[in-house]
Amino acid sequence: MAVAPDTAADLVSRIFDLQRVVRYVANASFRGMDTGVAVQGVLRFVGEGESRATHLAERLGVSAPVLSRHIADLEMQGYVTRRQDPCDGRAQLVALSPAGVEKLRQIEELRAATLQDYLSSWSQEDAEETARTLARLTNSLKLSARATATGPITMTKTLQEH
Repeated sequence: MAVAPDTAADLVSRIFDLQRVVRYVANASFRGMDTGVAVQGVLRFVGEGESRATHLAERLGVSAPVLSRHIADLEMQGYVTRRQDPCDGRAQLVALSPAGVEKLRQIEELRAATLQDYLSSWSQEDAEETARTLARLTNSLKLSARATATGPITMTKTLQEH
């Protein structure tokens, strides 16, 4: 059964509200830290494994110059390392340094503790159900975005695969 237009519009509105609140909470929780929220996001993506800077920019949805500034900040703080890509000497690979691994761990622990505090009135079951729903929504949107980017044939194939 398809989602009704009014329901889809309500969901979009709630997602944007959630984004704003998450940004607000992140900004409030991390004031005074040596890395801003945007740089922390870059740190998290770099923490998923060594990657080309151009690939990171694409995944983060930012321009190469913006990402380059964030990576330079992180490198100056000792949280990331850069090296030439052995497959393409023009490209750079970015990875976390040991200090970056530790910093990312600290950030993720603080974020989890902050959220745990904010959700103190929730039950474990409520939190688990919300996590499952958000994971399902994220996966559906990723699949739809990939299908749209590759054209209708892939989308039809993707729908049939599920």
